[in-house]
Amino acid sequence: MDDLEINPRILSAVKKARLRTFTSILHLSASDLERHTGLSSSDIKLLLTAVSKEVYKKSRLTALDLYQGSCPTTAHLLKLRTGCDILDEFLGGGILSQGITEVAGESAAGKTQFCMQLCLTAQLPEDSGGLNGGAVYICTEDAFPSKRLQQLITVFNKRQGPIMANKLAVGDHIFVEHVSEMDQLWYCIDQRLPLLIAKGLVKLIVIDSLAALFRSEFDSGEMFSRAKQLQRFGGRLHALSLKHNIAVVCVNQVTANMRPSSAPGTSNMIPALGLTWSNFVNTRLMLKRTNYQLAPSRGKENNTETVNEQYMVAVRSMEIVFAPHLPNRLTYYVVDADGVKGLR
Repeated sequence: MDDLEINPRILSAVKKARLRTFTSILHLSASDLERHTGLSSSDIKLLLTAVSKEVYKKSRLTALDLYQGSCPTTAHLLKLRTGCDILDEFLGGGILSQGITEVAGESAAGKTQFCMQLCLTAQLPEDSGGLNGGAVYICTEDAFPSKRLQQLITVFNKRQGPIMANKLAVGDHIFVEHVSEMDQLWYCIDQRLPLLIAKGLVKLIVIDSLAALFRSEFDSGEMFSRAKQLQRFGGRLHALSLKHNIAVVCVNQVTANMRPSSAPGTSNMIPALGLTWSNFVNTRLMLKRTNYQLAPSRGKENNTETVNEQYMVAVRSMEIVFAPHLPNRLTYYVVDADGVKGLR
């Protein structure tokens, strides 16, 4: 505001009206600005002209700039690999580095396993399908499964080789935060997280899960207050993602669909938090358990192929409900000792 080439008297009236940003000025009509500032219509015209000129001085991007890569680093849209080539192919290369990706599903569908795997691949260099940065994992429900993470780290390091494993030191760049109340979540998002981002330590934010807090903090009669908090929270996550080119992954619970459709294939479970939250989600993945099982390993005893039922693993499904760059489709995967693996 101080850089505006305008009469100081007009600038003083604008500041007195607490209009501190160009956005706050341009969002008001000329008559509203007159009422808030007490300025004349001619002064308001001068103000709007000066603000418009200053706004158009800001750098702009075209579709061609994005395609050719001749744009600021923060505008580069990257894709975060999942750690499985089959799932990467299914997701068109991986998770988008900008916007909010929701991973919804019932209990034991593999949501947390999938997110922990993303925390590891995020630390790979960009040319290897990573984001070249650490991850923040915010837990709102159960304790963070640190033992399972160590298992995944061991497998991940073996795949990368000792030299790359020592260079990455992936276990040192996953920052875990436990929150149980909304105030703690806001403190984490507004205070603690910006410090890590400013140091360039974070390129992935995982919240597991979002519904746990919003369901427990608000009663059925406080739906309006919950919607306002969801809007504020979704807007804050989008701002962080777009400004710093950070991938945001939010785990969500599911709830019963009270309006089941007669169309074939329609699920009787839908993601929680309703339409308010859905409007902030760019990509929604729905994870489910199926009734099928798979034997990950087979041995031969007396020239007869046998299967140890103790090690049978459940087959799960992943559906792209909606995404800006992908069609609605379905694939299958399993979760074993090595992590999340897609099936062909």
